[in-house]
Amino acid sequence: MVVRRIKDRWHNSTPDDSGRQVVAEKSLADQASALAYIIWKVALNKAINLHAEDFRYDDDRQRIGVITEFVAFQIQHVDRLSHHYEVGADRAGFIQALCGHVAEQMQDNLTDIAGPRNYKTPFVALLNRRFSDYARLEYREEQPGYGLLRYLGHSVLELMGEDQTNRWVIDQIIEIDAPDMAEQITRSAGRLFGWPADQ
Repeated sequence: MVVRRIKDRWHNSTPDDSGRQVVAEKSLADQASALAYIIWKVALNKAINLHAEDFRYDDDRQRIGVITEFVAFQIQHVDRLSHHYEVGADRAGFIQALCGHVAEQMQDNLTDIAGPRNYKTPFVALLNRRFSDYARLEYREEQPGYGLLRYLGHSVLELMGEDQTNRWVIDQIIEIDAPDMAEQITRSAGRLFGWPADQ
């Protein structure tokens, strides 16, 4: 398993009147930008990990598709969390800003990975479809239900193809990768927003 550390804490970079370093208050836009970067890194790490677990990508289209599905899954998870923890009056604005920042991350990073083209437009189109699809699937105690995990696994399986090598990828997603992503994003969002650790 490939493990990469995700930085998800604000740096103590602002001195107060006594010279002590304190965390400056961050806007929702700052938090959306930071979380977008984390979402991208988690998705990329999980896509790399699938290959490390001997699942096969035939081409960049499949790799990009899997990254995109992982990103969409995480964004909808953040949306559910932000509703539960009452991020603020402008929750919709926060989610919109998050989607915009993630779309920029997708464009910049996928250009580096697979060459220049428009990645943003198809990503936003997929994101809109997934928001609609995931809205009908169950969450319990702020965790994605089995149907939602299966939906993600099936989406990845469709991208990678159900051959002898990849036919078990749906189990990998349901049992390991999707719960790991949800846990990482819950932890990272909690640290960025200062949510109590026991919530």
